[in-house]
Amino acid sequence: MPTRFARLAAPALLAYALLMPVAQAAPHIPASGSTVVERLPRRADPAQRELASLRAQLAANPGDLALATRTAQRYIAVARQETDPRYFGYAQAALAPWWSMPAPPPEVRLLRAILLQSTHRFSEALRDLDAIVAADPGNPQAWLTRAIVQTVRGDYDAATASCARLSSLSTELATIACVANVGAMTGRSARSEALLEMTLRRNQEADAGMRVWVLTLLGEMAQRRGAARAAEERFRRALALDARDSYLLGAYADFLLEQGRAPEVIALLKDHGRIDGLLLRSALALRQDRSAGDALRNADAELRARFDAAMRRGDSVHQREQARYELHIRGDAKTALALARQNWAVQKESADMIVLLEAAARTGNRAAAAPVIDWVAKHALEDVAVARLVRQIRAGA
Repeated sequence: MPTRFARLAAPALLAYALLMPVAQAAPHIPASGSTVVERLPRRADPAQRELASLRAQLAANPGDLALATRTAQRYIAVARQETDPRYFGYAQAALAPWWSMPAPPPEVRLLRAILLQSTHRFSEALRDLDAIVAADPGNPQAWLTRAIVQTVRGDYDAATASCARLSSLSTELATIACVANVGAMTGRSARSEALLEMTLRRNQEADAGMRVWVLTLLGEMAQRRGAARAAEERFRRALALDARDSYLLGAYADFLLEQGRAPEVIALLKDHGRIDGLLLRSALALRQDRSAGDALRNADAELRARFDAAMRRGDSVHQREQARYELHIRGDAKTALALARQNWAVQKESADMIVLLEAAARTGNRAAAAPVIDWVAKHALEDVAVARLVRQIRAGA
């Protein structure tokens, strides 16, 4: 069984680390533990030395449950730190003896749920999470992961109920961040933002990972209400804590693109091209900059190859990113709309709404936009970019 420390340390961080960066490349899962995927240079990096030691121990004892879960947890942590999605696949490989079990040990089941949702297998992830909280209702990480999956899917009542279970199990900041994340999507944006900001001020001792998550949420909330100065200040504070957080980099890049500040995006993301979503934002910035022909052509070709490869293997994780690519890089609004509609069936965040509405506006297909327009009205979503697109589509009717 996992230790109390493994269960409760930084309760939001693992769930956030794997759930929020949906723009990362799909993890590669080696066929066996002996498969050589890549030979990395030896580095005086304590994390890499630790992983090498864990790999060697696990190769000698592949059925050691405690060792396997510890190895998977470390791979997950390094995946976040290194912004390298391959480590997610290594985490799954470490859990291989139990991965396909209908009811694996609880510690494996939680890790499996987190890894499943990282590839948008939300229904499967929720089945595992439901089983975990039924057997162990005092598991804060399972409740938080469940709440975030439910929020991404647009099941706000269920997400609110999951967040409520955190109040006696986790920190005040984790609980309020969970609740505010739901409230910001359901007509309570101003109150949610104010409450979360006040709670962060009271909890400056929280670990850096938690503060990065909260500051990123606050930056996005300010951006959605059109408060550019507040959004930038929060994104920059988060970057000062972790300049390599891939979700934060994507969120800040989107903000800069919205502000027409393409050169800053290019500089921000110049060393992060291996992550599909960040390479896409670099390409969008190059397109906006209108001065980098060869660089844009290279990024276009690389993105096309990556998306084609994903489609061949049946990977639908990147439909939102591919829709943005088709719409804004390739100029194929019809294909973009088809992808955006498929993506909307899976997840319902502001970014999903925006790309579908943009593609519908470009194609003049108001019927395709109707589900999003109805959703915005039903849930009283407050987002200036979404509202602008809704007005544009209605005016063109």
